[in-house]
Amino acid sequence: MMTFTYRGADGCPLHATTVGSTGAPLVLLHGGGPDHHSLLPLAHLLADQYTVILPDVRGYGRSVCADPVRHTWDQYVSDVVALLDHLDLRVAALGGTGLGATVTLRTTLAHPERVRAAVLISVEDIEDDQDKEAETAFLDAFAARVRTDGVEAAWTPILEHFPPVIGAMVRDAIPRSDPASIAAAAAIGHDRSFRDVGELAAITTPTLVVPGTDARHPTELAERVVRVLGDGHLAPVSVSSDLHTADDLASAIAPALRAFLAVPR
Repeated sequence: MMTFTYRGADGCPLHATTVGSTGAPLVLLHGGGPDHHSLLPLAHLLADQYTVILPDVRGYGRSVCADPVRHTWDQYVSDVVALLDHLDLRVAALGGTGLGATVTLRTTLAHPERVRAAVLISVEDIEDDQDKEAETAFLDAFAARVRTDGVEAAWTPILEHFPPVIGAMVRDAIPRSDPASIAAAAAIGHDRSFRDVGELAAITTPTLVVPGTDARHPTELAERVVRVLGDGHLAPVSVSSDLHTADDLASAIAPALRAFLAVPR
């Protein structure tokens, strides 16, 4: 396992960890709340065949960014490209959970030539205007609680509404979180990822979709995404309430990822 620092296009220092060193490159992006530690168990299960690259997404873990203006979807996509360029990778498989899945979709749309295959784990909801307004207010309130009461207190009233595995991964990351950076990252609520699932029809990259099972990551949305994508595949597993730890998540989804990524492309 190796850690390294690279820089975003804006000069922000960002951090990543690699697991494995001889296989094809696979970049996995964590969700909003956890950091790269949440995907280490999955990386270790795949490291016999892949070089798994785990960035701390801007705002989380070691990739501190306390400027709200620099938390946009375009910036996150730019950070992925900066990572690939830093590693001299022309192309790689790319995937993520939650927020990381959204970044994967945006990157695949903007730079299809850089993404060999995509993996979406717990796709985030694509809201209508009213729901998007509510999400923005929700994240603004979250950021205010972080600034006044701290990261743990801000998350406490939220985590009970998510599957146990998400709560476990967020709680594990809290001691490694910079409060100002976490609060700034909530500004992503002011940016719009997509307005309609139909926008994803432009993606022809082979894509595996692992459904979520909660209101923020609805199963029905995952199924719609598969139907819209040009080469979408629904995984035979989901991020369900039966999963309680990052190890549980890794054990549940690693076989599906391994089978999907093994298909020559």
